[in-house]
Amino acid sequence: MKEKNYNLELVRMVSFILVIVIHVTNYFCRAYGRIPQGEYLFSLVLDTAARLSVPCFFMISGALLLGREEPLHKHGNRLRRFFIVLVVWSTVYYLWNIFYMQTEYNLTHILYEPTEAHLWYLYAMIPIYLALPFLQTMVRGMGVKLEKAFFIVTTAFVVIYYLMWLVGQEPYYDLPLVGDRIYAYYLFLGYYLYKYRKHIRISQRALAGICFFSLAAAFSITLGVTIVEKDHYEGALTYANPFVALAAAAFFILMLRLGKGNIRLKERTRKVVDLFCGCSFGIYLIHILFLDNYKKHMKAWDLSAWIAVPALVAGIAAVSFVCVWAMRRFKIGRDIT
Repeated sequence: MKEKNYNLELVRMVSFILVIVIHVTNYFCRAYGRIPQGEYLFSLVLDTAARLSVPCFFMISGALLLGREEPLHKHGNRLRRFFIVLVVWSTVYYLWNIFYMQTEYNLTHILYEPTEAHLWYLYAMIPIYLALPFLQTMVRGMGVKLEKAFFIVTTAFVVIYYLMWLVGQEPYYDLPLVGDRIYAYYLFLGYYLYKYRKHIRISQRALAGICFFSLAAAFSITLGVTIVEKDHYEGALTYANPFVALAAAAFFILMLRLGKGNIRLKERTRKVVDLFCGCSFGIYLIHILFLDNYKKHMKAWDLSAWIAVPALVAGIAAVSFVCVWAMRRFKIGRDIT
């Protein structure tokens, strides 16, 4: 059995916490004008920094899966698992929203609108998993020059597509294998950066600087447009934003290089990381239940964001972990988390 790469596992561990940060801070950022300016800025800083997480999840999948040669039945099992997870959690959130949150949802929209917004990730991953055996075959047939060319072409398209989106336009045709979303690009980006991580001649300090200044650019654009429009602007925080992509890529490489690319953890630390990472998918799926419960009873301006944001992130992460850990004690729990 191939030894687990704990650099990637640490990226995963950081990322699933940052996903909770995004969802918590969004609640306060969207209350712009109704919460104090300092609280908005605090929430926006965290929201912007946390945007690294989702691209990293896709890049981890690319790093671990894209270079493999796997039998078709393994792909079928992976697809079946994700489909079951999607059906189960779509049902959970449909019932939750209808009977507890008392929000409307039209089930005829299920194919193109998740019953809860954060389930979009499953909608994105299922098509990627459908195409994965073909993408793996394509990647295995590439040499170094072709991989580099593919990286350059797809990166250029992602940047151009975003610039066109900013002016309300889109290409007449999408680039095959990337499409009109950036997620397949992140899959290949993770594979490429992981494979050539030792050949990328950028220092750790430079990577940290690139990450910081890219996030600062996304933050500044968001704040500037928000002030002008007097409403929280999220266009610069999308995962298609080249600044977000660049920051995520720099962070990903930086983390891959820790411990000279093969970080060694003490046995107790390794067990803790394994435990939390094993529950990370389930935490992603379940944590919105606890956040929604807070939203149902508390407005964003009822409690200072300086207190509410860290308390909610820590509390939701802890409660979600306990629930998922308990669920995973049973086979059916492991199947849906």
